[in-house]
Amino acid sequence: MVLTAKILVFAVSGFLRVATGFDIGLSTKCVVIPKEMDMCHKIGYSEMRLPNLMGHTSMAEVILKSTTWQHLAHTDCHPHVRTFLCSLFAPICLDTFIHPCRSMCVAVRDSCAPVLACHGHPWPDSLDCDRFPADEDMCLASLTKEYKYLHKVLPKPACQTCPAVEEFFTHKRVLEVFCDSNFAVKVKLSKKRTVFGDQEYNIECQVEFITQGSLLPYETQSMIQKWLLINENCTQRMTPTYRPMVYLLVGNIEEGIILVNQVYRWQRRDSQLNLATQKWRYHKCL
Repeated sequence: MVLTAKILVFAVSGFLRVATGFDIGLSTKCVVIPKEMDMCHKIGYSEMRLPNLMGHTSMAEVILKSTTWQHLAHTDCHPHVRTFLCSLFAPICLDTFIHPCRSMCVAVRDSCAPVLACHGHPWPDSLDCDRFPADEDMCLASLTKEYKYLHKVLPKPACQTCPAVEEFFTHKRVLEVFCDSNFAVKVKLSKKRTVFGDQEYNIECQVEFITQGSLLPYETQSMIQKWLLINENCTQRMTPTYRPMVYLLVGNIEEGIILVNQVYRWQRRDSQLNLATQKWRYHKCL
């Protein structure tokens, strides 16, 4: 979902419920959304109100508090997660504050709370959905069902137990695993430290093959990137050093959930993996 600069016009078609606005009663000002808040870039507007709806009064505080949520936004755990978070941390500059509707909060919470739980964090009290207005008030609401039908529903990555990294295998065994799988994706991982001292991962994916189904390579690539973000503990295990590492992730799609079942370390001189991927083009599964 994207908020346009003409939000009031666009909102009539489904986002904004017409009623009275909400204002925190503070003197506010419009400021440019800082570059550090990349989750709120390219969302349809470039200026935000300060203080914001989280009660942050300085830009330094906004940047510090929002960085803990950027990772969640990048997982795309819900189609409206960026809109929800940015409406609170970087509210659009209008004459009045506009909250997200309670229904949007509930939808985002139900989809994204499991991702937070995967990282060992509960859904915070500061985002208690009961604090937000009902849909009858002026607020940002979820998109209509008719809009959803226009978009392809893709399988979602989920929090899961990290599969063991396979280091000893034959090309025949790898081919057997390929036959039982829906996808295999070659991934290059590296990490660096951010200015805040946190670890940030660079993920490069290349789809080696898709064995069945209607998924396109770029869709599978995007889903694997999100899987690595959601299952950050697995990504951390695969990047013990700051040196780039290459893996082959193999898995299945079950009931709309994407699961990684096998992980192979792809070393430059690994003849078995290279042989398996070469033979796969002509291989016939039993």
